Amino acid sequence: MPKTDQEPRRDPATDQLLAPENCVVVLIDYQPGQYSTITSSTREEIDLNVIALCKLATAYGVPVIVSTVGVDMGRNEGTSPAILAELPGVTEIDRTGVNAWEDADFRAAIEATGRRKVVIAGLWTEVCLTFPTLDMLAEGYDVYPVADAVGGISPVAHDRAFDRMIAAGARPVTAISFGCELMRNWARPDADNLREVMQWYFPERQRLGLA
Repeated sequence: MPKTDQEPRRDPATDQLLAPENCVVVLIDYQPGQYSTITSSTREEIDLNVIALCKLATAYGVPVIVSTVGVDMGRNEGTSPAILAELPGVTEIDRTGVNAWEDADFRAAIEATGRRKVVIAGLWTEVCLTFPTLDMLAEGYDVYPVADAVGGISPVAHDRAFDRMIAAGARPVTAISFGCELMRNWARPDADNLREVMQWYFPERQRLGLA
């Protein structure tokens, strides 16, 4: 007989995998000054995957926290407009420090979600992504750096940062794997959320000439 019914949904409170109800997405320092020094990836590939993250989070109702550094000090510009355009109603949290976890407003925003699984992306990989990841892991969070939505000042810096995070217990994902983990079953009524993102993502990836 044809198999068209979905398997039972797991309880998101106890699910080891990411679900729309058990995670929060965090984006750190997607600002012009950061992009300008990235060499481990291209801005086009980073933006493609960050925007995919935003589209997926919005489609599945996952809360998103966006943080910047040095904007209030007049040193830096804010988050890329292309990213913010995907996040209506989301307000940036500015900081002075490179480690977002040391900022009280940033910590409070994550704690307010009540979620212990943090899907995180930031520039640079080796600093603004790694430092809060290590601190959150130490405080018992499950942390999922998005490997294809980030970049470092060199391939070595990027790769060694992931080595360090993984050794501490981080669980890397990619933008599309994140979407698949949220969706989980093609028979679910909300599976079209992922289909729509994929219908945008793969043609856009091809248009950009990304392998």
